[in-house]
Amino acid sequence: MISRVPRSKRFVSALAGAGAFAFGVFVLPSLAGDPFRSNNPRSIGTITQQAFDAIFLEGNYREAAEGLLPQATAREPNEPLVYAMQASIAYTHWQGNKKDTALLAEVKSNATKTLEAAEKLKATDSMRGNLYTAVSHGLEAATILEEEGSVRGAAKALGKLQQVYGFLDAAEKEAPQDPELNLIKGWMDLLIAVNLPFSDPTQAIARLEKASPSYLAARGIAIGHRDLKNYDEALQHVDRALQAAPNNPELHYLKAQILVRQAEKNKQTDQRNAAKASFQTALSKPERLPKALVAQIFFEYCRNQRRIDNKERNCDGKRDQIRDDPASRWGPTASQLPGLD
Repeated sequence: MISRVPRSKRFVSALAGAGAFAFGVFVLPSLAGDPFRSNNPRSIGTITQQAFDAIFLEGNYREAAEGLLPQATAREPNEPLVYAMQASIAYTHWQGNKKDTALLAEVKSNATKTLEAAEKLKATDSMRGNLYTAVSHGLEAATILEEEGSVRGAAKALGKLQQVYGFLDAAEKEAPQDPELNLIKGWMDLLIAVNLPFSDPTQAIARLEKASPSYLAARGIAIGHRDLKNYDEALQHVDRALQAAPNNPELHYLKAQILVRQAEKNKQTDQRNAAKASFQTALSKPERLPKALVAQIFFEYCRNQRRIDNKERNCDGKRDQIRDDPASRWGPTASQLPGLD
C-alpha cells in the first residue's frame, strides 16, 4: 500500500507543470475560452483561458495569480480549472517555504473549491466534472502527505489516490479521445512511468500525443525522455514546444536541464555553453515566476557555470538568497539577481 502513495506527489507535479506542476507541433486555437480544443470547444471561460495561457504559454505566473485568476473567480466562479490553477500556484510557492502554513492552507482551500465546482459541473459536463473531481482528490492527497508524512499519512493518501483513479476512469469512459483528459492523465501516467521501476512510458507518451495544447503535450514528453536519459528525443520535443511557446521560461529551463545532462554524458563543453544560454533566457524575467522556481533555476545555472570555467562559486548561498527573501513570493527582477562572480 505505501509503495503507491508517492504517486500523489507526482500527480500534483504533473498538474503544476515546475513546477508546477508542473498541461503536435503548433498551438491549437482557443475558441469560446477553451485552451484545450479546436473543435467542439467547451464553455470554460475567456478569463480562465487567459489565465491558463499566462501560466503555461507565457510563463507569467504573477499576472495569472494577481490579476486574471481573481477576475476569473469573480466572473467565472463555476469553472473548476480556476481553483486547480490557484492550488497549483500556492503549492509551488509552498515548496519554497514549507514553514508557511498559510500557503498549504491555500492549497487545501482551493482543492476543496475545485471539488465543489467539479461536482456542480457534472450536471452539464460529466466528463470534465469527473476529471476535476479527480484533480481535487489528487491535490488533497498531496496535502495529506505533506502534513502527515509518507508513513503516517499513507492510508489516507492511498484512499484519496484510489478516488483519483476512479474518477479518471469515469471521465475516460465518456470521452477517451478528449485532449484535456489525455493531457492531465498523460502527464500523470508519464511521471509515474519514469519514476517507478519496470514501468513502461510508451502508453503515456501515446496518450500525450493525443493531448492539447500541443506545447504542453510536447513538454510532458520531453520531461519523460529527459528522465529516461533519451536526450536527443527530449531535445526534439522541447524544441517543438518552444516553437509554439517561445516566451515560456520553464521551457528554456527544461532545455537547459537536458543540455546539462547531455553534457555530463558526452563530456562536451559546447553543450554546457548552450545550456548557459538557455538558463539565461529562462532567467530574463524572473519577477513573473515564483521565487522558489527562480531560486532553483539560478542554482542550476550557477552549477553549470562552475563546471564551464572550473571556478568555485557559492551556488547554495545564492539560491538561498533568492528563495529566502521575505519581501515577496515572486522572483526578483533580472537586475536584482545575484551575480555569479
